[in-house]
Amino acid sequence: MMIEILKSKIHRVRVTEANLNYVGSITIDEDLMDAANLIENEKVQIVNINNGERLDTYVIKGERGSGQIGMNGPAARKVAIDDIIIIISYGLIDSREARSFEPVLVFPDSVTNKLMF
Repeated sequence: MMIEILKSKIHRVRVTEANLNYVGSITIDEDLMDAANLIENEKVQIVNINNGERLDTYVIKGERGSGQIGMNGPAARKVAIDDIIIIISYGLIDSREARSFEPVLVFPDSVTNKLMF
């Protein structure tokens, strides 16, 4: 049986821009994408810690090293600049394999959105 589980998460990252007049999606710094094992156009869930909103969208690459987290299109109405969000991706996996699967969890600095080492 296939089940859906947590694949990766960027925990507590700060929204740096909200662009209502864009086609849609979330723009994520490519460094954060790589760290969280996210690819362009991958479906993600966004959870806004400031207001409790949840939404699904897809990822587009942001400038590497910029700390960019941009909510685009209608999703821009669900966030404000400087809101703290969680970006979650899920994957389908065989239930037997899921027992030993380890998701990728990324905890960037929530001021700069840069990776902390």
